[in-house]
Amino acid sequence: QVQLVESGGGLVQPGGSLRLSCAASRSIISGLPVAWYRQAPEKQRELVAHINSGDYTNYADSVKGRFTISRDNAKNTVYLQMNALKPEDTAVYYCNIPGLAWGQGTQVTVSS
Repeated sequence: QVQLVESGGGLVQPGGSLRLSCAASRSIISGLPVAWYRQAPEKQRELVAHINSGDYTNYADSVKGRFTISRDNAKNTVYLQMNALKPEDTAVYYCNIPGLAWGQGTQVTVSS
């Protein structure tokens, strides 16, 4: 069993930044693809960012240029750096290792 523990969510003003963290209970992050999803109220869950085992990344058009997914293998942690945040970024953000585990979700609220 693999457990993913998220942190870093909170309330931020438009234009601000947050860094979300997703720590795995086992040392597997370095060898697996990881994705960040988000789900806003009354919206479908959407893929935000993805990083594969070779650290190739992909982003949704809505966040490209503002968000960065990365990993720290020594800490067995994946990050989502979010800059220039907009109110439409407000959602619960989840990390995911496909086929293995989901994080519990962390709330991000962008509001003045």
